[in-house]
Amino acid sequence: MTDADLSRIAAQVRALARGSGAPEEKLQKICELLRDSVPHYDWVGFYLVRGSEELVLGPFAGAPTEHVRIKFGQGICGQAAERLEVFVVQDVSKEDNYLSCSPEVRSEIVMPVFRDGVLVGELDIDSHSIAPFTQEDREFLEEVCREIAFLL
Repeated sequence: MTDADLSRIAAQVRALARGSGAPEEKLQKICELLRDSVPHYDWVGFYLVRGSEELVLGPFAGAPTEHVRIKFGQGICGQAAERLEVFVVQDVSKEDNYLSCSPEVRSEIVMPVFRDGVLVGELDIDSHSIAPFTQEDREFLEEVCREIAFLL
């Protein structure tokens, strides 16, 4: 994907986030847009912080997952929430604390979403390819997270 492609998709995310509709509907459309627009984004979903130490699955696009509730520290998503940092795992088979959503998943990127400096959720993306995530993906997804933070 080129920078121009990612800029175009970011503009579409911005338009969806600021458009009409309920927050959950907007997030669902954003998940579908990301999954359909970026070839190596095979599963895209939002986990929402509920309580003090739990993530709950919100809107997503891709195969259903059994991981609808994740404790902080558990799996890649839980570790990202606990440490308040981005996790890029280019090969999930090398991770001890990985929660497998599907046997096809080979890599994962988890982006914490902050509103007013507080963790409110995460954007989780799984790929069926090994090592597809680049610095451009990270920067693009950081922009996406800034654009949608007010929806969580």
